[in-house]
Amino acid sequence: MKSYRTSISTHKDGKPYVYGYDLTKLALSPSFTRTIYLILQGKLPDKNSERMLDAILTISIDHGIAPSSVVSARNVYSGGSPVQAAVAAGILAFGEFHGGAVEKAMENFKTYIMQKPNIVVSEFKKRGERLSGFGHRVYSADPRTLALIEIAKSLGFFGKYVKFAKALEKELSLSAKMLPLNIDGIIAALLLEMEFNPKVGKGIFIIARTPGIVAHVVEEAIREKPVRRLTDEEIDYDGPRPRGDK
Repeated sequence: MKSYRTSISTHKDGKPYVYGYDLTKLALSPSFTRTIYLILQGKLPDKNSERMLDAILTISIDHGIAPSSVVSARNVYSGGSPVQAAVAAGILAFGEFHGGAVEKAMENFKTYIMQKPNIVVSEFKKRGERLSGFGHRVYSADPRTLALIEIAKSLGFFGKYVKFAKALEKELSLSAKMLPLNIDGIIAALLLEMEFNPKVGKGIFIIARTPGIVAHVVEEAIREKPVRRLTDEEIDYDGPRPRGDK
């Protein structure tokens, strides 16, 4: 019995294939997004699906130096680790509150799509659970979300999942502080509109954000001196005062 099985890729007659498509021929296409869609969905996208996924990847490529993924990557490189270790550290920093909510939001939207938004919000509140895909520390309205919604409307992806996510956003604003539909939430809804499996959710965000992390690591290498370290002025110590000798 063979150790692994896959339907994704193979080699035949000296050429690499993904889902039966010759990569040497796909390379003639100007679109990397098209091949990303293929390897995650098992089929080539139509033009609107390709454009929608491209918009998701483009708008998610970076969000400044502040996110934990970038801080982690730059700090690890600053400590003397190689580029691949620093980029991996940045990816490992993705979690429930930073990029990792896409999969959970997709699962929630699929599970509760047939329920009324007020009932869904009420159920989560009773359980003391946070609805993934909503809320942002910087934005009261996430401009990336707004942009993707407009693109979705123009491409025919403003469907039941996006509408459900918007209805949840409206309901949340009535019962708590403003919790806008964030980048994780809108990506989750749009991936469902394109019939992606929820397990793809985190992967899409990783694919989108990795070039940005690489750029930050390279910038750290070129512009900064090792080793990054907080100064005493940047640390607020609130532990015990120095103790006298016993």
